[in-house]
Formats: sequence, structure tokens, C-alpha cells
Amino acid sequence: MSFLVILRIVGLLLMLFSLTMVPPVVISLIFDDATWDAFVIGLGITFVTGALLYWPARNARRELRTRDGFLITVMFWSVLGLFGSLPLMLAADPSLTFTDAVFESFSGLTTTGATILTGIDLLPESIRFYRQQLQWLGGMGIVVLAVAILPTLGIGGMQLYRTEIPGPLKDSKLTPRITETAKALWYIYAALTLAYWLAGMSWFDAIGHSFSTVAIGGFSTHDASIGYFDSATIELICVFFMIVSSLSFGLHFAVWREKRLRHYLVDPEFRFFIIFLALLVTITIATLILSGTYDYDDSLGLRHGLFEVVSVATTTGFGVADFTAWPGVLPFMLFIAAFVGACSGSAGGGIKVIRILLILKQGLREIHRLIHPNAVFSVKVGKMRISGGVAEAVWGFFSAYMLLFVLMLMILLATGLDQVTAWSAVGSALNNLGPGLGGVAEHYGDMPDLAKWTLVMAMMFGRLEIFTILVLFTPAFWRR
Repeated sequence: MSFLVILRIVGLLLMLFSLTMVPPVVISLIFDDATWDAFVIGLGITFVTGALLYWPARNARRELRTRDGFLITVMFWSVLGLFGSLPLMLAADPSLTFTDAVFESFSGLTTTGATILTGIDLLPESIRFYRQQLQWLGGMGIVVLAVAILPTLGIGGMQLYRTEIPGPLKDSKLTPRITETAKALWYIYAALTLAYWLAGMSWFDAIGHSFSTVAIGGFSTHDASIGYFDSATIELICVFFMIVSSLSFGLHFAVWREKRLRHYLVDPEFRFFIIFLALLVTITIATLILSGTYDYDDSLGLRHGLFEVVSVATTTGFGVADFTAWPGVLPFMLFIAAFVGACSGSAGGGIKVIRILLILKQGLREIHRLIHPNAVFSVKVGKMRISGGVAEAVWGFFSAYMLLFVLMLMILLATGLDQVTAWSAVGSALNNLGPGLGGVAEHYGDMPDLAKWTLVMAMMFGRLEIFTILVLFTPAFWRR
């Protein structure tokens, strides 16, 4: 590994990230909310730090290797989260501690949507916009955006792309060239953002919510989230975008390029995901209506049931109702649905639909082997036969996921949290969901600092899909 090349790239990306603090400055000046100086200082510190990293290594040029990509990705997300917290610490309102500011910054950039803030409606507009912007940037991944620029600077980007894109089938590109791939992702992103802006909200709310909706993030410019608008139309539009954004962007691009909707229908992951959502929606709405949760107002049961199922199952985290107060098994069922998560190649979190599908198919294969011990059964997804290497990788991911979950759960329990709060907080952070159960149903502000830092790590593991970070802790990674 060439550490000079890595420092050059991280410094360059940090300088680019500093420019993202310019829009909040403009927002602050427009609304005269007196927080522009926090962003200017944050921009200056971030840019200067990036320049100090970049300048000594400015002449270091070499094609990136896979190991370089892993290290750059983890370093950049870590550094980005830390420097992204600067405006939140420096602003007089909300005047966050270092721990709380880092938690909020990482939550935004990893599109988790867990917040320590209350009274969001009363915050300065620039801070409210900045939180949404963090999710917009993190949704598609700063690294994916950067690889559209890095090739022009003589830096290869494919290694970064492979470590950043979530899902087990990372070598499947949208287009033959990585630069075209990044551009295609952002064209899709821009189109969805524009369409959501046309929904009818105020321009500030529309842009802010489009950022977090397409990013599968869940941050809102209001404490009541989407429920603030109390509009069935807005809720349906939001549901549509949450579903669209939780599907593989590669699948969207294939449909757009060939103008054939049939690609959706023949994709096994898409079919499993839609059937899974439909089943959850049916159970939830039926339970809400039959239990009279909304005083037998079927329209509210229908609206809230549909919205909350899609929001939680896609790991977005928006809210129109307190699903944790729903009757019976519904709160637990919806929270468990977030473990399945969104589709591979999307901005969503969770284990990913394709992995769950593969685990189920491998389980069925083992049952068939018990019945027919001498037969040979293969695992197929659609018409594609899954190799043993992919199957092993899926089980390896699941094992690492569960071990991390248990380890972080024990840490949170050791801080004095109750079991429901602890396990739902870890699950929410690791799945990049946001809302939890128990003491974190509304916000995370009351948690001990150790618990918050543990959850920051969980957000990072969830966003970078565990192995991208774990590989750095193996001796083999550092051997020449």
C-alpha cells in the first residue's frame, strides 16, 4: 500500500466535502438565522485539514489496489463523519456536545436517521437543511460521487466503488465504465429529487425531504416527520419514492436504458421484496382495522399502516404515527422487517433482500438433501446458479453480523439500558433504520456517551457492510 497516495486522495476528498458547507451558508443568509459563521468556520477547518493532507502527497500517483480501496473508504467515512460534526458543535443552536454532534453527523451520512435532537421545528433553517443534505450526500455514497471526478485526476475508482456499493454482487456495474456508472446513479438521484420537489410542499420542506427520501435516510425538517403535513397525497408520494429508492439502482438503470419494465418483473429480488412488503402491509392494516386502533376509522388505519410498513421495512425511518404503540406483535414485526432491509445496490440498509433470499434457498436445499441424500441440488436466483463462493460469503456475512450485534448489545446493556431499548438501538443502528423501541422510540438524546459511540460504530458497520471495516483488523491486510 502507498500511504502517500491514500493521504492524497483523502485530503482531496476532504477538500471537496468542505464545499458542501456552502449551501447551508446561503440558507442561513436567506433566512437570517445567524448561524452562517459556524458553517464558514467548519468549511475553513475542513478545507485546510484536507489541504495539509493533500499537499505533501500531491505528486504521489498510482493505480489503486483493492486494499487501498478498503482503507480509503473506511478512513474517508470516519473523517467525513468527524468533520461533518463541526457546524453542529460550533452553532449556538443546537449547541451540541462533541459526542452528540458526531452521533448526529454519522447518523446523517450513513442514512441511519437516528437523532439526538428535539425541537427540530425551532432549529435554525441552515441546521435543518444541513442535516438533510448530509443524508443526501451519504445516500449514494460520497465515494461513488467522487469516482466520477477522480479519474480526471489520474486516480482509478473501481476499488472504491466495490467497497462502497452495498450488497453481495458488487462486481455488477450499471455501465461498462465506472465514471458512467457514477453519473448514471446521480442522474437517477437528481430526477427523483426533482419529482419529489413537485409534490406540493414548501420549497424548503420539499427539497429537504427529497434529500432524505431518496437516500432512504429518514431525517425530517419537523419533529412530527411526514406526519407534520397530515396529507394522504404526500404520504402516497413518499411511499412510492421509498419503494423506488430501496430497489437496486442497477435495475432502474437497466429498465431506463432498454425501456423495458419487464426487467422488474423477472428480477427475483424485486419480486421477493414486493411480495414481502405486500404481506406485511396486509397483516398490519388488517390488525389495525380489526383492533379499532384508530377508533374504527379505516382510512387512517389504511394510510398509517401502509406508510409505516414501507418506511420501517425499507429502513427509511419516516413517521406518520407511533408504530411502537400499535397493538400485539405489530411493533416487533415491523422492526424485524428492517433486518431484511432494502435491495442490494440501493441506498437502503439491513441485511439486504438478496441475502435473505439466498439464505432461505440454501435452507430449503438442506431440507431437500435430508430427503434425498444422494441427490445434487444447486441454489438458483432466477436463472442464475449461485456459486459456492457467493453462498459462503452470504453465510459469513450473516455470522459476522450476528456476532457484532451480540457484542454491541452487551456493551449497551452494560451501560444500564433496558433490554428492549438496547437491542432495538443496536438493530436500528446496524440496519441504518433510525427509530427504535423503548427508550429510543422518539430520540437517542438520553443515552450514555458510551452507548452513543457504540451506535456510531454500528452505523458505520451497517453502512459499509461489516467486512469493509473488519478486514482492516486482520494481520493479513497489513502484510506486504
